[in-house]
Amino acid sequence: MDRIQKALDLFKSGCNCSQSVICAYSDVFGMNHNDAMRVSEAFGGGIGRMRLTCGAVSGMFMLAGLKYSKGIPKDLGTRTKVYDTVQKMAKAFQEKNGSIICGDLLGVHKPKDTGAVPTVRDSEFYKKRPCLGCIEDCARLVEEYLMD
Repeated sequence: MDRIQKALDLFKSGCNCSQSVICAYSDVFGMNHNDAMRVSEAFGGGIGRMRLTCGAVSGMFMLAGLKYSKGIPKDLGTRTKVYDTVQKMAKAFQEKNGSIICGDLLGVHKPKDTGAVPTVRDSEFYKKRPCLGCIEDCARLVEEYLMD
């Protein structure tokens, strides 16, 4: 099975959007599945369902860090490579989807006056949400930018 399909299958099996992307590739970049599941769980739903940066996009960004960072403080060489790659991937995703913001992608936004987080849970919303397409797009970008 290819990794793009694996990401889609992970989402269909109950993983959130971020987990689906990072777990489809975690082994390639030296992270075990369980750790990838745990570290990415908070990023689903646009970071904790706050509808901020798309969770699939966040998972894609984490993979860029796993690919290029040496994890050394003040290593501006790898930091520059990670940031450059993240910016290119974000631009490509945004050009295709219009935004990297979950609320924009879903068509729901946090009300400005109350600070409340929207909790849209009706079945019609879940039938039409674009999450599978976002996961697929992020997996394709991982293939293009991070896989040798």
